[in-house]
Amino acid sequence: MNQDTLLQHDQSFFQALMDADTTRLEELLAEDFVLVGVEDGAVADKAALLALIIRGALRFPAIDSFPQEAIVRRVGDVGVVVGRTSMTFQNPDGTTFSAGSRYTHVFAADASGGWRLLSAQGTAIKP
Repeated sequence: MNQDTLLQHDQSFFQALMDADTTRLEELLAEDFVLVGVEDGAVADKAALLALIIRGALRFPAIDSFPQEAIVRRVGDVGVVVGRTSMTFQNPDGTTFSAGSRYTHVFAADASGGWRLLSAQGTAIKP
């Protein structure tokens, strides 16, 4: 595993969110995945995140990331990516808002040698 592999998994996660691709998210996320929200610090597990996306209650029309700025580390079977995004969220009523964030994604190698996202936490960057 090199840094590019983790960055590719990171980008796959963002693309799956933009595409509302719950099949791909099922593959990418660990069973015990935990997400901590950027705006309110709310905690959601894998099932809750997928349910929000399926219902259309959480949409991501745009996610810009900056992989050239990312800090990527690996310790044993754990990989950590610290990066920056600019995200546009769409509410169920169609209104949108944008937020810049720093994020930490924690990946773990699975038995087949692939990587699964264990945890994602974002912190809003205030203008």
